[in-house]
Parts: sequence; structure tokens; C-alpha cells
Amino acid sequence: MAQNSDGQERTEQPTPKREREAREKGQIARSRELNTVMALLAAGGAFLTLGGGIVESLAQMMRQRFTIAREDIFDDAALVNHFMSTLRDEVWVLLPFMLIMAVVAVLSSISLGGWSLSASALAFKPEKLNPLKGLSRVFGWRGVLEMLKGLAKFLLVLVTALVLLNVLGDRFLGLGGEPLLQGMAHAGELLTWSLLLLSSVLILVAAIDVPFQLWDHSRQLKMTMQEVKDEHKQTEGSPEVKGRQRQLQMEMAQRRMMEEVPKADVVVTNPTHYAVALRYDAQRMGAPVVVAKGAGLVAARIRAVAGEHDVPVLAAPPLARALYFSTELGAAIPEGLYRAVAQVLAYVYQLKQGPIYNREGQAPMSDLPIPDELQHD
Repeated sequence: MAQNSDGQERTEQPTPKREREAREKGQIARSRELNTVMALLAAGGAFLTLGGGIVESLAQMMRQRFTIAREDIFDDAALVNHFMSTLRDEVWVLLPFMLIMAVVAVLSSISLGGWSLSASALAFKPEKLNPLKGLSRVFGWRGVLEMLKGLAKFLLVLVTALVLLNVLGDRFLGLGGEPLLQGMAHAGELLTWSLLLLSSVLILVAAIDVPFQLWDHSRQLKMTMQEVKDEHKQTEGSPEVKGRQRQLQMEMAQRRMMEEVPKADVVVTNPTHYAVALRYDAQRMGAPVVVAKGAGLVAARIRAVAGEHDVPVLAAPPLARALYFSTELGAAIPEGLYRAVAQVLAYVYQLKQGPIYNREGQAPMSDLPIPDELQHD
């Protein structure tokens, strides 16, 4: 079982965060055997489909380009132009094959673990030039594994090549008796099929190497229980920090709420357990809005702030409880409480217009109209 530097066993599957960090560092599952097989098969397939046209075009080009006028032989500029045009034509003829190989090289590289273009993955790593680490890789268990894979590939290719020589030996020997062009075409066909057969044998090695590389990559990313706990703390935050954050958020919310109390038209209380501050602007609001509410110490603080700013405080227990439990902070009151709140606001407006204004009092209505579904004991 894999262990970390502290001796703890890596028994836990890698988290998405660890997999993402590994990808950013360029630590991705790779199989060189898969890349090799796909490249060889692509080359054989490209030769099989495009080889005839490429050979014919190159042969025609050789006949044309190797015929040079006598005066051009002694003209340096003409020779350079002749060479450059020949090179351009050869690249143009080989371009489809090169494009196929480039696409296959990219696809084979990303087919197993994808790609990573992060700066960390592309950055130069001096430790890769450390000869001691190179020796440890050569003589470690990975080096032994690579040696065994190389030996297996050599034996497979050797056996397959011997079988092909035994089956196709007569055809290869018969090429000497064929005309030149026909012999060259026949030789190209035989070599192409031989390449495809030899490459197909390596599929067996890739079929074993791919699952192993995936398993080994997952094994390297495994984590200890402590690493999982530490990552969880870094991601989610410790309970103490989260508790402190919640406390600060509540304090800030209460501070903002208390700043709205002086703007209220009335504070309805239980009278001691609950307090709800209401504000109504007929020009801008469709219904009264709860600008502050609280229970216990918060309710006492709301009453105190209201007293400091001459905001009427009226004791109406059923209405206070109904408002507290049915209306969110900053929301308009329910339609079922319109009449009850309207009576309270009308009473407050009458108080403000009277000769003597008392900040605290008892609502004169003994039975405010509160629907049964909004009443709370």
C-alpha cells in the first residue's frame, strides 16, 4: 500500500480538487505504447491509401527536376531557385501524410488523460535534469517495468517478423525478377502490409499498458485520511472560522437593520418578546414594509433605538406576533394584515397630530382584525 512521507497509508480516492491540481501540474495519465501503436497504424494506413499517389508524384518530380538545362548548371541563382521549387513541390506532395501524422500524434497523446496547457505544466523543471533522479528511475521498479515492456515488444515483433518472412519470403525474393516500376510498387505494398501487421501486434502491449497506466495514475493521486481532512478544512473552512464569519454577518445585518429603525413610522411590540418596525410611504409603496424585527434582546434594542428617535412604540401582541412570523425583513406585510396595520398607522398619525404626543402607548383597539392563519401564540 502506498504511503506518504509521514508513513500514513494512502487509502482514500483522490478528490476533484487534487485531480484538478495534478492536471494543472501536468500529472496526467499517459501511455507511450498507445501513442506508438496509433502512430504506426496511422502511418501504415496512410501509406496504404496515399502511398501510390505519393510514389507516382515523387517519381514524376524526380524525372522532371533531375533534368536541368546546361546553362542553369553554371548559374548559381538558377540552381537555388530549382532546389527551392523542388523542395516546395516535395513538401506539397507529402503534406497530406504529414497532416495525418500530426493529427494522430495529438489525438493519441490526449486520448487517455486529456491535455494540460497550464503554466505549471509547461514550465521548465530543472529537477528533470538531475542525473540522480534519472538513475533512480532507471534502476527503480519503473525502470524494471519499462525493460520488461521493451523485451515483450521485441519478442512479439521478432516472432511476427519471422512469421511474415516465412509467409512472404518468396514474394520478396520474386521482386528481383519484376520490372523496375512494377517491382517498386509491389515492394511498397508488401512493406506497407508488413508494417500494419507488425503494428497490430503491439496492440496487445498497449491493451495491457493502458489499464496499468490508469491504475498507476490513480494510485499516485490517492490521499491519506489526514490529507482529505486538511483539504476539507481549506475548502470549507474550519468550524471556528465559519462560526466567526456567521457571527460577523449577523452583526452587520443587525447594524443595518437598526439603521432603518429611525425611519420607521411605528414599532409594534409583544410588548417584551417581539418587536416589529413598520414603514409606509403612500407615494412609493403599495403596502407597509417591515424594516426591522427581532425577539428578546434584539427586540429590546429595537425599542430603545425607536425611543431615541421618537418613533412610536405600540403594544399590540397578536399583531406583533403575526408580523414577526409571517413577514420577512424588507418585505411588504401580507394582505391579511392590511386592515390591522392600517388601524395602527391611523392611530399613530392621530397621535402625531394631537396636542400631546406620547412615544409609547397601548393600541386603542382591543380586537385587531387578524386572520386565523396568521395568528401565533
